[in-house]
Amino acid sequence: MRAARSPVVLLLATVLFLNYVDRGTLSTAAHLVQADLVLNDSQMGILLSAFFWSYTFTQIPIGWLAERIGGHRVLAGALAVWALATIMLGLAHSFFMLLALRVLLGVGESAGFPCVSKIMAASVPAQGLGLANGIVGFAYLLGPAVGTYAGGWLMVHFGWRSAFLVFGALSLLWLVPWARVAGQVRAAHISAAADDGPTFWMVLKTPAMWGTGLGIFCSNYGFFFMVLWLPSYLVRERGFSTLEMAELTGSAFAINALCALGAGWAVDRYIAKGGSANLAYKSIMVVAHIGSAICLLCMAFGAKPLALIGMFVYQVLCGASSPGVYAIPQVLAGPKATGRWVGVQNSLGSLAGAASPFVTGQIIQSTGKFSSALLVAAVVMAVGVMGWTWMLPKLEELRWDPAGTLAPAGAEL
Repeated sequence: MRAARSPVVLLLATVLFLNYVDRGTLSTAAHLVQADLVLNDSQMGILLSAFFWSYTFTQIPIGWLAERIGGHRVLAGALAVWALATIMLGLAHSFFMLLALRVLLGVGESAGFPCVSKIMAASVPAQGLGLANGIVGFAYLLGPAVGTYAGGWLMVHFGWRSAFLVFGALSLLWLVPWARVAGQVRAAHISAAADDGPTFWMVLKTPAMWGTGLGIFCSNYGFFFMVLWLPSYLVRERGFSTLEMAELTGSAFAINALCALGAGWAVDRYIAKGGSANLAYKSIMVVAHIGSAICLLCMAFGAKPLALIGMFVYQVLCGASSPGVYAIPQVLAGPKATGRWVGVQNSLGSLAGAASPFVTGQIIQSTGKFSSALLVAAVVMAVGVMGWTWMLPKLEELRWDPAGTLAPAGAEL
C-alpha cells in the first residue's frame, strides 16, 4: 500500500492528469473554435480525431523505447513536446495549422500510458497495483473535470486561446519535481531489465493481449465520446449555456475520477483479505460495460432528466473500471513486458479515439442529432465484455519460455 502512494506514483498520476487536461482543451473550446474559425461539424470531427492518428501508432515504438532506455527519460522528453504543442494550438489561426498541431500533440502524449505502466510495473508490488492504478486513474479522469471547469472559465473571460497557453505552460513545470526522482526510477528500470523479457513477437502472439486490446478499444469508444463530444452534446442537444456545460461536464468527470480512486482502493482491500483478483477485476469490467451501454441509450433517447442521470451513472461505472484497464495488463505482462504490452494494447484502444470523434462528427453532420452516434457507442461498449472476460486467462503473471510458449508465473520452465 505504501508503494502505491510513493512520490513516483503521485508524479505519474500528475503527468497523466496534465496529459488529459491538455488533450481535452479543444473539445471544451470546440463550439467557440468552430464559430471563430468558421469550421463545420465534419472538420471539427477531423480535428478531434487527428490527435489519435499519431497517438495510436507511436505508442508501440514508444513502449519498446521505454523498455530500452527507460520510461523516465522517454516520458520527460514527450511531455516537453506535448506541452509546446498545446501552447502553439493557442496561437493557431487555420484549420490546417490546428490539424498539424493536434497530430504533434498525439506524438507527445502517446508516451503517457506505456511509460507510466512500465514504471508502475517495475516500482509497485502486484498487491498494490489496484490502489496505484486507482490513484493514476483518479488523476487522469480528474483532468477533463479540471480542464473543463478551468478551461471554460478562462474561455469565457479571456477567450478560447488563453486555455491552451495557460495549460501548456503549466505542464512544463512538471519536469522540475520529476528530475528529483529520476534516480529512483532509473534504479527500478535497471532492476526490471536485469533478465531478458519476451520479444515483441511473443507479446503479439498472446491471446490475452488481444483481449485487453479489444476491451480497451470498446471502453475508449464511449469514453472519448464523453471527453470530446459531451460539451457540444450538452450545449447543442440539451440547450445548456457554456458555463452550465462546464459545470455539468466538470462535475461528471470529477465523479468519474473519485470512483476510480475508490474502486482501486476497494480491489486492493478485497485482495488483501484473500479475495480473487481475477474475480474482482473481471466482474467490475462486465458490470461497467453493460451498465455504460444502458446509460448511453438513456442519453440518446431519454428525456432531459433521464439523459443527465445516464451521463452521471456512466461516469461512476467508467471510473470503477479504470484501475483494471492497466492493472490487468500489468499483472499479466509483469515488469519486463508491460511497456510493450501496453504500447500495443493502447494502440488498439486508441483506434477508438480516432474512430469515435470522427464517426460521431459524420453522424451529426448527416442527421443533425446525437442519438444515432450514442446508439453506436452503446453497442460498442457492450461488445467490450468479450475482451475483458472470455479472451483473458486467470489473472497472474505470464512467462514466456525460449520457444515462445506461455506458462503461469509459478510453472516450471
